[in-house]
Amino acid sequence: MADFGFWALAHEDPDHLALVAPDGTEYTAGQLLGRANQVVHGLRGLNLQPGDVVATLLPNGVEMFELYLACLQAGWYLVPINHHLVAPEVAYILRDSDAKAFVAHERFSDVALEAAEEAELPSSICFAVGEIVGFGSYARMRGAQPVGDPGDRTIGDVMNYTSGTTGNPKGVFRPLSGASPEEAALGLCGILFLFGIQPKDDNVHIVGSPLYHTAVLRFGGASVHLGHTVVVMDKWLPEEMLRLIDQYRVTTSHMVPTQFHRLLALPEEVRSRYDVSSLRHMIHAAAPCPVDVKHRMIEWWGDAIDEYYAASEGGGTLVSAQEWLTKPGTVGRPWPISEIAIFDDEGNRIEEPGVIGTVYMAMQTGDFSYHKDEQKTKSNRIGKFFTVGDVGFLDEDGYLFLRDRKIDMIISGGANIYPAEIENVILGFPKVADVAVFGIPNEDWGEEVKAVVEPVEGVQADDALAAEIIAYCADRLAKFKTPRSIDFTDSLPRDPNGKLYKRKLRDPYWEGHGRI
Repeated sequence: MADFGFWALAHEDPDHLALVAPDGTEYTAGQLLGRANQVVHGLRGLNLQPGDVVATLLPNGVEMFELYLACLQAGWYLVPINHHLVAPEVAYILRDSDAKAFVAHERFSDVALEAAEEAELPSSICFAVGEIVGFGSYARMRGAQPVGDPGDRTIGDVMNYTSGTTGNPKGVFRPLSGASPEEAALGLCGILFLFGIQPKDDNVHIVGSPLYHTAVLRFGGASVHLGHTVVVMDKWLPEEMLRLIDQYRVTTSHMVPTQFHRLLALPEEVRSRYDVSSLRHMIHAAAPCPVDVKHRMIEWWGDAIDEYYAASEGGGTLVSAQEWLTKPGTVGRPWPISEIAIFDDEGNRIEEPGVIGTVYMAMQTGDFSYHKDEQKTKSNRIGKFFTVGDVGFLDEDGYLFLRDRKIDMIISGGANIYPAEIENVILGFPKVADVAVFGIPNEDWGEEVKAVVEPVEGVQADDALAAEIIAYCADRLAKFKTPRSIDFTDSLPRDPNGKLYKRKLRDPYWEGHGRI
């Protein structure tokens, strides 16, 4: 497959519409390749070598794709940093990754400046999209270079940093193969092939979540390599996504359940205003999807609703809409190149269907390690399997059902309670826009169930609403799972990709109680 991937496509069909930026600017494949080539030439002027790291602090835009394509043909690691982090967190990643170049957007100038200074990065390797005092101009660095293909091309990779639910985040590191970009391009598209998505075929992919997220960049990048047009949103808004789906005849995307919930909250007259008949594979992951929410999305978008479960480290499952309807709540069966196993707390594999334990995965496509952290690399392994701490079970047909993250599990009176199950129930109450469930101290039981609710706009957050929600739960959950109390908030602490920072809500209740 030496003629496969974006680089071959850009030479064969340079006028193909490759990318639509958030401001509506359109880039052909030839233009995007030229800009990526310029980045390679420019950064090589800093003496970057294969294996070096280019870190970014960027919003969604053409620059992320330029840098992604540049790193992949220059043998560099791209480290996309979550732009919601504070400066010390960004500085930690810059230091830990040994970043040899840093590209930041002026939107995040204060954080970028402080992080670069704390990480002791020389100003000569720091570049700004826009204006950041003390940073060089990314546009001038790139624009001064030729658009022709660089020599000595070799495949690079993306090294994403894990979210760091315990301790500092760590980079998921894979050694580089030394292959040419064209030879490696087929593997970069593998995730889309699992869903039956083919090259070109009039596919249009919409990016609505932040590109610093592993899966969002992986799916967007794979779409570029398959010759799909990629439409990029800077900020995800439900009606705006529907408008873009209608305008560009979008076929694919990577989404999260929170986005489904907010799309469904739109008035029917708004939803019916836009044509979504082009949709083929609207793939979701990242968090358990409430059964009711998914049923309603399938009623609206039909067989286009695909789901998978995976981690930055690799491995995973997938399930089509029709399969899911036969087993509501499942995240599917293993990929052909993946294996799923359930282990108990003593490290024994659970063979019996329906028994809950920790979910472990393995893949056939090469190993990973955590950058500079051999202990963490070893600590989450059992033989060839690794875990990210999720809890679930396999049924008699090998379908995986998730319950929660082990770190979020509530233990009350010796019973294991999984917050995701309770959250799914509460989200079915029509006056609830969003919810987080976690354990708080209880002198008798160790922990009790607390819910923090974001009401639907216009709904009064008061004791009467709390009583309604608790009564709703009592009809649908066992007594020990029903929240003992409910607090309200105007907005839950989520990032734009839907990740909930539950510790920000939970930690104040545990001050002085010693919970980790």
